[in-house]
Amino acid sequence: MEVYTSDSSDTDTRELKTLDYGRMNLSEITLEDDLNSGTKSKLKSQKDIETMLLNHNRLKIIPPAIKSFVNLKILDLSSNTLTELPEAVSSLPLVTLIAKNNMLTNSSLPKSLVSKNSTLKELNLSGNLLTHFPDQLLELRYLRYLYVGGNQISNISKDIWKMHSLQVLSMGGNVINDVPDTVGCLGQLQALILCDNLIESLPTSIARLKNLKSLLLHKNRLRHLPKDIVALKNLTELSLRDNPLVVRFVQEMAINPPSLMELSARAVKGTNTKYGPEDLPHTVLEYLNSANCCVNPNCKGVFFDNRVEHIKFVDFCGKYRVPLLQYLCSSKCIQPETQQRSEAGASGYLMRKVLLG
Repeated sequence: MEVYTSDSSDTDTRELKTLDYGRMNLSEITLEDDLNSGTKSKLKSQKDIETMLLNHNRLKIIPPAIKSFVNLKILDLSSNTLTELPEAVSSLPLVTLIAKNNMLTNSSLPKSLVSKNSTLKELNLSGNLLTHFPDQLLELRYLRYLYVGGNQISNISKDIWKMHSLQVLSMGGNVINDVPDTVGCLGQLQALILCDNLIESLPTSIARLKNLKSLLLHKNRLRHLPKDIVALKNLTELSLRDNPLVVRFVQEMAINPPSLMELSARAVKGTNTKYGPEDLPHTVLEYLNSANCCVNPNCKGVFFDNRVEHIKFVDFCGKYRVPLLQYLCSSKCIQPETQQRSEAGASGYLMRKVLLG
């Protein structure tokens, strides 16, 4: 079988380091025979190969001969019918591993992807049959680009913070309904792709992603965004289409009356009554200390468990009009329309404010 490279402009040295079997309709048997025989006769050594392209074939497994390519840095296995990634993959010093559009499940991944793969910078497992976030990925502390979209993943691991080198996290096209607070620990993240999921809200920790440039949230179930999102000064791409917050903002509102505990605590806070450990039980002190201030600047009230969800539309990054969530102590704290317009001209906030039940 003739060995060739996909880019004729590469130098001779580059050509000798690339083994391109892409789009040859190969089975694992044919490939195994060629890796064991043809490669040795046509190349100086298997140790010379740094890039292997096996995309768009009929491979169900990866031949054991792959482990002989001890200097392999790029391996493209995309668009086959793979049902397993062998442990041998973990023994290779890969920088890029692309295995998208196969039939891989969580159980068909190697138990560990570390070993020499501590050098792995890019991993693409999109378009497979994963049902949960693979724990093996958490070991890849130097991974920068992770693509696991188009699976059936129902969660983002709470230990995602361990992948502190991530610059791109792509998990669109899954069935995720919750984003853990620990996503906010990914300080290097520049792109967060969560479109086409079942997400209803984002954690306030999203505001800690100071390097975030792209946030794709379209086709979810978002009713609002946390007000802290305005801290993302580097954000240049924000996609929100096909969410309830874009389609419809007002729902029927049902406010339950505050409890006697809350009414009493509000009175204590509102009158600045002094108290200490010798006056009240520990549980009551904790409750009083959990008071939240009303966001209405003209209101000095506080709230505890009973609060009114309040959406304020904001001009964001000079490009977007987004509804941000705030909390009021009472529905009476909503300012009249005329006052809203006056503030809008001065502060950049848009005029419309609505309540969500």
